[in-house]
Order: sequence, then C-alpha cells, then structure tokens
Amino acid sequence: MTRQVRTSPGAAYDLGYHVVWCPKYRRPVLGGRVKTRLEELVRAKADEHGWEIVALEVMPDHVHLFVKPHPKNSPSYVANQFEGFTSHHLRAEFGHLRSQLPTLWSRSYFVATAGAVSAETVQRYIETQYERPEGGGRA
Repeated sequence: MTRQVRTSPGAAYDLGYHVVWCPKYRRPVLGGRVKTRLEELVRAKADEHGWEIVALEVMPDHVHLFVKPHPKNSPSYVANQFEGFTSHHLRAEFGHLRSQLPTLWSRSYFVATAGAVSAETVQRYIETQYERPEGGGRA
C-alpha cells in the first residue's frame, strides 16, 4: 500500500491518529440503530473538517477510529470534536442514552499516532473504562 502525502499551503503531511473512546462505565450501548447513527455522525464530522477516515470500528462498548486530520488540528481537538458532536446528537435522538448514562462518553480517550500503538496498549485503556470513581466524586 502506498502512502499518500497530503498537501496544503505551507505543509506536506501524512499524519494519522488512532483514537479510541468508550461510553461511560463502558456500558454496551453502541449497538443496532445507535451504532449505525454513530458511524454516520463520525463520517459527517470528518467530512466537515476535511479529515480522511481510514478505518472506523464501532463495538458495543468502544469506538476505534483511524483518522488523518490536518496537522493544525491537535489530537485533543480531533477526539473532542468526535465525542462532543456524537454525544449531542445521539443523546437527542435516543432517549435511552439519556436515561441510562449521566453522560454518553467517559471523560478520557486514547490517542496515538497510527501504527505506533500495540493492541495490548489499546486493550489496557479499554479495560480501565469499567472503573467507577470511588468516594462519590465526580464521575
């Protein structure tokens, strides 16, 4: 597979991020119509920004995304764009997501440059998303 270098005024780049995020407490709520709609929303947000989606996999309890953004977009910006946009729309469209979860996504996400992360690292992140905060602090 040949790598495609993208260009913009003042830059030539081939930047890719592997982004993983989970529903709050890793609840398995991303199935059926929610999964289909989530995929549509992720693709719409990528199109809005001109980002290329290389791969998207939605599992019942987490999302894997390989995306190629412009270098001016930080990893945190990319992850937050997807999480915020999809949470807003999915919670508005599917009432059970509002009643089952205080927020749709956990506060954290995992981002690595594409190709530089092991499957074990991603799995460790996903497994920690089961943990609930102790002592009644903010969830």
